Amino acid sequence: MTISNMEADMNRLLKQREDLTRRREKLSRKKEKLATEGPEGRRPCSPLNEELESLLANIDYINDSIADCQANIMQMEEAKEEGETVDVSAVIGSCTLSEARFLLDHFMSMAINKGLQAAQKESQIKVMEGRLKQTEINSATQNQLLFHMLKEKAEFNPELDALLGNALQELGNMPVDNGDDSSSDESTSPAADGNTLASDLMKLCGETKSRSKARRRTTTQMELLYANNCDSGPDTPSGDFTGPLHPMAETPEGDLESAGNAVRDYMVPSAGLSSRMGSINSGSRLPSGVEKRVPEASPLTRRKTYDKGQAAADRAKAKEIKQGVINPVPMSKSSRGGTLQCVHVAEGHSKAVLCVDSTDDLLFTGSKDRTCKVWNLVTGQEIMSLGGHPNNVVSVRYSSSLVFTISTSYIKVWDIRDSAKCIRTLSSSGQVSTGDTCAATTNRTVTIPTGENQINQIALNPTGTVLYAAAGNSVRMWDLRRFVSTGKLTGHLGPVMCLTVDHSGNGQDLVITGSKDHYIKMFDVTEGALGSIGPTHNFEPPHYDGIESVVVQGDCLFSGSRDNGIKKWDLAHKDLLQQVPNAHRDWVCALGVVPGSPALLSGCRGGVLKLWHTDTLSALGELRGHESPINSISTNSSLLFTASDDRTVKIWRARGGLDSTTDMTDTAEEAASN
Repeated sequence: MTISNMEADMNRLLKQREDLTRRREKLSRKKEKLATEGPEGRRPCSPLNEELESLLANIDYINDSIADCQANIMQMEEAKEEGETVDVSAVIGSCTLSEARFLLDHFMSMAINKGLQAAQKESQIKVMEGRLKQTEINSATQNQLLFHMLKEKAEFNPELDALLGNALQELGNMPVDNGDDSSSDESTSPAADGNTLASDLMKLCGETKSRSKARRRTTTQMELLYANNCDSGPDTPSGDFTGPLHPMAETPEGDLESAGNAVRDYMVPSAGLSSRMGSINSGSRLPSGVEKRVPEASPLTRRKTYDKGQAAADRAKAKEIKQGVINPVPMSKSSRGGTLQCVHVAEGHSKAVLCVDSTDDLLFTGSKDRTCKVWNLVTGQEIMSLGGHPNNVVSVRYSSSLVFTISTSYIKVWDIRDSAKCIRTLSSSGQVSTGDTCAATTNRTVTIPTGENQINQIALNPTGTVLYAAAGNSVRMWDLRRFVSTGKLTGHLGPVMCLTVDHSGNGQDLVITGSKDHYIKMFDVTEGALGSIGPTHNFEPPHYDGIESVVVQGDCLFSGSRDNGIKKWDLAHKDLLQQVPNAHRDWVCALGVVPGSPALLSGCRGGVLKLWHTDTLSALGELRGHESPINSISTNSSLLFTASDDRTVKIWRARGGLDSTTDMTDTAEEAASN
């Protein structure tokens, strides 16, 4: 820590103190104004007093930090002045044997650390060089795709054809390296090969092909996107994708660069793709003597390349899917004895499904494809698709013919009685607009407007009259009878990621929130409450990482966290009853109570589902529910629904025998894979 760093910290602390001081003065004036109003203004004074006390405590803490910072700066200045006046040779000469050993040990450890840092820097340089090489390869691939597109246009434009011919003649005298093991130094004119599309592409890549082989006049766009980097004759289409699967990442829609980068060996079609894409996965394997070995890319590069190829495959899949459908899952003999069985799969979204809500007759799903789909659980068909969202639909709730969907900082309210009509648009800042204010946005919007916050989740109270929206570090309350914002629940130091609402014994709304600050807080909200409301209880001890899911069953609260653990809390006594520190091997992303059974279902980022006994929190079994992360769990009176990144929602039915230990792992794995 240098003096300049200490001074920067001091300036930051001073700025924070000024901000807190201004807030305190503002609250003091507000308190004085309320005090002058008489008895009517005394009730709102209690939250102001608590907030003033909190601000004073923060100011005192910052003052102490400033004092410590000043003392450290003074000590460093004094030590610097003393160090400048000390004769180093005299100090070394006066060292005793023990002091000399200490100095030698210190210098040797410092030299080793510096050497390790240098080695790390060198390895980072090598990684960057590898990325640069891969970027060059990707650039060459994009040039190939662009050349094909221009060549198809040139068939109807003689001037463009002549320009391409001149460009190819110039490129014919230049050696081209496309990153493959084999390259040719032969440079001939493209016109000598009959001006065909395939021969021009091979010459652009610097490769020589046999002229005796028959070539197609036109190559389709899908063949370009999914071609392997190996020699293949006209009778051996490239369609063998046997590389390892890698985690998927989001790719911008309609990106030409992603299509160019998809022409790689590393791309593998996902398990969700059906055999309808016959041009991609119906090819035969090449003989071993014909295959060429491609240099292995770095894991990061291979993952990025696969992600972009997967996005192209997802877009092709989306074009094929016109309307969603809920398909039954055939039950195998080995899965009939399982406690948790997958009975149906809802397919229709073109990207990851992020949220799910359900009733006994309807199913609601929100996805990264910026739509919310409404399904009929009786007929197994998609009823409607609610679109026009600026970005991913991260949360959805249904109440009394109204559907609430969340995207970025907006809540869209849909009336689905007659048709899919957006009647209101609510914002995280408390503003209300009539109609759909996001409908004009056709492209994906990533930025959040100034003054707004990302809304992570919403919840409705049991009567359906109040909506709670977790936006930023607070939860905004909405009166749905008038569509007005009535106040906020404050107290968290990090973004609120999840919440649930229940009724307390005296008729109040019991709101429980989980945040990235590792804490779970409880709020008692009376009917008609206004303004800022603080928590009535903080659950201790907190999780070791952010809270991803909370669910209430009776007098018990269950919480799942990014620390891979699950905790059970007593709502009456506010105590921790049980906990499972390593319930999953990855983040616990979703929790749900099995209907009609004393069991808790948990889903993790690794796609694994686990059952727990709600009384003892002992494990009842587990199975591989999805091949991708599980994002949300919903239940109705008889079924459970799990939403996943694999673009599907699986519907599960729990059978009897949850009180004893079950072996779901093997018996239901086959059904879950479908």
